[in-house]
Amino acid sequence: FTSTRDLTSMDCRCFTCLQDVELSESRNKICAMVAGGLFAAGWWCAIDASVTDPDNTRDLYHLCGVFSFISMLMVNTVSNGQLRGEAYTDGVLGGVAAKIWFFFGFMMGFGALMGSLVIFFGEYINTDQFSSVVPGVQFVMQNVGILSSSLVYRFGRSEDLWG
Repeated sequence: FTSTRDLTSMDCRCFTCLQDVELSESRNKICAMVAGGLFAAGWWCAIDASVTDPDNTRDLYHLCGVFSFISMLMVNTVSNGQLRGEAYTDGVLGGVAAKIWFFFGFMMGFGALMGSLVIFFGEYINTDQFSSVVPGVQFVMQNVGILSSSLVYRFGRSEDLWG
């Protein structure tokens, strides 16, 4: 079977509505929606674990998600200008305080993720005190969702559009 039709002349009209979409104009909106979806999915996993299987969860396991949320707030309250030293040079520590705050925010986020992994492997995998490991997986997914939400919201947006 040889075709006499040239492949370059074929016209696909499958996604004609997406041809004129300019994603750079909507970058901040898209990143905010993706980050919000990841954040909501993370908390949905944790709440689902506690509601559907209360015998295999402890309320203490939600602390990793709380610290992950605080980390998200800490990381996303520092602007790029503050990290570069272009904005807010007054105060006790000046621009150094913003960098310290940013660093501790990331440390808290990754620490919360590591804490949820310790809970999963230490409490759900290595011991027989729980009959199901699904809530442990859901608590890990909560922290993965919140941390990835924080990263998408922080590094996916562009501050050049602000002014």
